[in-house]
Amino acid sequence: MTITVPTTTTTIGSADPTRNHVRAAGIFYLVTFAASIPALILIQPVLNDTAYITGAGQDTRVLWGCFLDFVNALAGIGSAVALFPVLKRRKESLALGFVTSRVLEAAVIMIGVVCLLAVVTLRQDVAGTAGTNPATLTTIGQALVAVRDWTFLFGPGFMPAFSALLLGSLLYRFRLVPRFIPAMGLIGAPLLLTVNILTVLGHNSQISAVSAAGTVLVATWELSIGIYMTVKGFKNTAA
Repeated sequence: MTITVPTTTTTIGSADPTRNHVRAAGIFYLVTFAASIPALILIQPVLNDTAYITGAGQDTRVLWGCFLDFVNALAGIGSAVALFPVLKRRKESLALGFVTSRVLEAAVIMIGVVCLLAVVTLRQDVAGTAGTNPATLTTIGQALVAVRDWTFLFGPGFMPAFSALLLGSLLYRFRLVPRFIPAMGLIGAPLLLTVNILTVLGHNSQISAVSAAGTVLVATWELSIGIYMTVKGFKNTAA
């Protein structure tokens, strides 16, 4: 007697690729928050001590801060790359503009990171060696920090406003998320641009109450969209 054992076939449904893209973008947005805020705290010694390059220094702390800024830059690119396949089905030109703004922001951030790494390297390898002029070395260090300050203004300062206008317009127009979320970005972007223009013209400081007020809406928009995309995804993902 032959006994035939029935076979059981299990079909595993494939995950929704659109949902995965949106969730990944949300996680990347949250990573930028988790990395950028500690990074700014960790690099304070090199930013505030004009004689850092010739002093004892807190190199390990600064290096960790630079690493977190590197993570921040990569996460910014990741958020745009993850969203592009979804957004291009609505308006490819705006989607491409959003990717460009995030890549440019990341590139400018990395210029600032490299400047601070150069300060650390000079402090470790050059400062204190025979024939080194401390005054000259201090001037070089201050110049590198000044470049980093400008990258902070044009990278995390200006570019999030353009990103908010581009991504916010898409999300608001196609109702992919509750409209109050992109509305925060669309309202906050002109405020952020105005504050940064005032800073460039010398009428404001990067660290001031005015700067904080101009930043809060865009920061809230980015945090909100990160949480919403991670937890909920988009409301309408049909092409």
